[in-house]
Amino acid sequence: MTYLTPRIALVGDRSPAVRSHARIPGLLDALAEREQLVLDAYWIPTEDAGAPGALDGFDAIWLLPGSPYRSEAGALAAVRTARERGIPFLGTCAGFQHAVLEYARNVCGLGGAVHGEEHPERDEQVIVPLACSLVGHEGAVAITPGTLAERVLGATRTLERYHCAYGLNAAYLDRLRAHGLRFSGADGAGEVRVLELPDHPFFLASLFQPELSGDGTRAHAMIRALAGAAVAHAAGSPTPAGRTAAVPPATAPGTDPGTDPSTTTLEATA
Repeated sequence: MTYLTPRIALVGDRSPAVRSHARIPGLLDALAEREQLVLDAYWIPTEDAGAPGALDGFDAIWLLPGSPYRSEAGALAAVRTARERGIPFLGTCAGFQHAVLEYARNVCGLGGAVHGEEHPERDEQVIVPLACSLVGHEGAVAITPGTLAERVLGATRTLERYHCAYGLNAAYLDRLRAHGLRFSGADGAGEVRVLELPDHPFFLASLFQPELSGDGTRAHAMIRALAGAAVAHAAGSPTPAGRTAAVPPATAPGTDPGTDPSTTTLEATA
């Protein structure tokens, strides 16, 4: 039997200084070795993600931490591509923030919506500085029963790690909910930490960073779920031009050797 290895786009400005980026290769190995979920992973810089056809043929898109991105437009294009085409999507930390921003602009009609880190002088900030920075913090998250997040995590409470300083502006919660965005996880104070799209095959984002969970020898449940959704997408989609079915390799493939890591020297906080 032949096997079509799902392709996943790791969208972000790759940097060895960002801890979550450094963990990705090991998590891909863990998926292959422990879960038999083998992914063909490619790093896509945000500057490239918005180009026509840049994300064609991918079975999943993961918008990674590392804000401010070199291209906000590219990050938003990755979210929109996944949302509109039904491609499995995971957004973590800055990925969560930009999933909110894309939805506010393109679904809720808030054309002037901005990220407060990028545009601190503007009024319509849907993403704002957190009252208390979560850089380096760990905290409990309550998960709403009956949601995708609960099915993925298998629990209604989880303890997660953060490295962010920006989150959702609660003033826009009702507008976002009215247009179909579901907020399925919150901290003890009720601050939103997880979102999803109920009518999408797999669209999930968290303000916490599941890639920082544990010791890196096993992928977090959200990452495993994204890999499973990518497998399902590949199985249900015709093989795009330039792709061939293949016997699964023994270990997870590495990152795209043609993509140079960023030379950023300071760790991003979102």
